[in-house]
Amino acid sequence: MATLTLSRLLATCGLAVAMLAPLAHAERLKDLASIAGVRQNQLMGYGLVVGLDGSGDQTTQTPFTIQSIAAMLQQQGINMPQGTSLQLKNVAAVMVTTALPAFAQPGQLLDVTVSSMGNAKSLRGGTLLMTPLKGADGQVYGMAQGNVLVSGVGAQAPGSSVVVNHLSVGRISGGATVERSVPSVLGANDMVRLELNATDFSTASRVVDAINSRYGPGTAAALDGRVIQVRSPGNSDQRVTFLGQLENIEVNPARLAAKVILNARTGSVVMNQSVTLDTCAISHGNLSVTINTEPQVSQPPPLSGGRTVVTQTSQIDIKSDPGKVIMVKGGASLSDVVKALNAIGASPQDLLAILQAMKAAGSLRAELEII
Repeated sequence: MATLTLSRLLATCGLAVAMLAPLAHAERLKDLASIAGVRQNQLMGYGLVVGLDGSGDQTTQTPFTIQSIAAMLQQQGINMPQGTSLQLKNVAAVMVTTALPAFAQPGQLLDVTVSSMGNAKSLRGGTLLMTPLKGADGQVYGMAQGNVLVSGVGAQAPGSSVVVNHLSVGRISGGATVERSVPSVLGANDMVRLELNATDFSTASRVVDAINSRYGPGTAAALDGRVIQVRSPGNSDQRVTFLGQLENIEVNPARLAAKVILNARTGSVVMNQSVTLDTCAISHGNLSVTINTEPQVSQPPPLSGGRTVVTQTSQIDIKSDPGKVIMVKGGASLSDVVKALNAIGASPQDLLAILQAMKAAGSLRAELEII
């Protein structure tokens, strides 16, 4: 009886441990992949901002601003006399940019960013005149106009100036109106394609298994390590519902490839959790050389006929910090790598050289990428 009770107790404890064990990390399919064809398109336009308080382009240095003003006035029926030289300070030539979201329809409002392309000091208080926004195909997909909102502020006086934030870039909320929609081919031939954010054959296989286990075999098929083809309903309303459910399917993605990112400009080093090491020894020491040169004047005695000579005296100081050697065991995890490198006092710039040397020696089991 005691043995039976003990067995039941062990079984109960085992079940409790299993319930308390951390679950595998699952992500929504929406976070792992995107639907082919559902994308935004970049729009750009050239325009003029008027109404500035003397902070516009210096027209003598930006002839394109004068040409734009003359062309705009000509469209309004105003012809400038030949040889007229405009000296304006309240106009600035700007580039207007925005993104046309997927399925955008005519009449929809978009936020636009207005950026000075001349030498205007500030766009604060200016008004953007009607500006066509074109896509990569040269077609007009929107029109922008409105008052520019600049978050920065500046003040200046003779000999001094103060500027807070950026004054040559502003934003217009709802400043553009969509004039043309982009045709969508979503669901052509009753098929949709999922595109993984990162190419990974293991993750693609797991996504296919998750979709087929929910909607039945043959619903999804992987075309390669990135693209997955999924059968969808032919009715548009049913297709939208299907895609909404599809995006919320949870998938356990495969572990990413071991990678170390080095930024040589800032000294930043980023490693993912898959980075490991083979057994290796790391030595670190600093050698600094200081050269100090001071001028010295050699003055001859009076009436000796000599000349005053200026000589340079240099002092060279060599300082070598004691090196340290540390042993890193094979199969070390990311935390072990960080602890080992911190133990020898390596700075971010030192890490760049150390990791490159470890990769060359074959001890760093990770892809080394320098940006």
